[in-house]
Amino acid sequence: MDESFFTPVTLRQRELFYARWEQTPRRSLDYTLANLWGWQEYYGLEWCFDDTLCWIRQTKPAPVLWAPVGNWHAADWQRLLPALCQGRTLFIRTPEELTSIWQKALPGQTNIEEDRDQWEYLYRQSDLAQLPGNRYHKKKNHYNSFVKAYGEPEYHSLDDSMAEDVLAVQDDWCQWHECEDSPSLRAENEAINRVLSHWDMFEGLCGGSLYVEGRMVAFSVGERLDKDSLGIHYEKGLNGFRGIYQTINRVFAQREGPGLEYINRAQDLGEEGLRQAKQTYLPVDFLRKYRVWITLD
Repeated sequence: MDESFFTPVTLRQRELFYARWEQTPRRSLDYTLANLWGWQEYYGLEWCFDDTLCWIRQTKPAPVLWAPVGNWHAADWQRLLPALCQGRTLFIRTPEELTSIWQKALPGQTNIEEDRDQWEYLYRQSDLAQLPGNRYHKKKNHYNSFVKAYGEPEYHSLDDSMAEDVLAVQDDWCQWHECEDSPSLRAENEAINRVLSHWDMFEGLCGGSLYVEGRMVAFSVGERLDKDSLGIHYEKGLNGFRGIYQTINRVFAQREGPGLEYINRAQDLGEEGLRQAKQTYLPVDFLRKYRVWITLD
């Protein structure tokens, strides 16, 4: 496969992508079209398509491959990988299921390293929606504080007509957190703006917002990943409203998650504070990802 086949991720090829996405056995939040396109400029993300797979390449800060999207079980890896890999080739953010397939298809030619910073946190939908028992006592107290101060949460499901209000909240949040001084926050802000400005171009997006006295003060944007799980792309709340994050988290799970087993709240990227915060909601599992080196003669 010639490297010239790779082109920047674009919404014009979304139908090609979604056809392969629906065939992917394990659907990571990283690999959704909203995520790939939202972060396309920051990571320099490119892709190319063959008959069964979508291959993904990151070009910034250095070229590296991501796992392909498509039917991993039907792919002829002994034929496909030599066309893409030369010598020793690194794939990052590789879901555990694919690493097992590659180990069987290419015995002795794979080297695998756990990438804990990229593991996506999985929670039971019922736990986030109900905050049951003493395990969630502190979370429920924060939620109750919000209700006591502002009344029962006024929640509205998002649609493309509300994008302007969501982006206004995001802008306020960014000013408070000085996004312009942080490359990562600035990049996230750009990703949110890219996705929200093209809301109706993505399949499966959902979201919700909280209002206090007629003003939107928090929002959450997610996406249905498969028949069992819902992923969270973004969650923001304005400063000065006690319990706002516990409230948007809980009400979003209640309103957008019925009938689903899991809510995927993405990875912690190795940030200690973020890891601690995610652990306090008591994940029941992880979508594990690895760095995989494939060595072909």
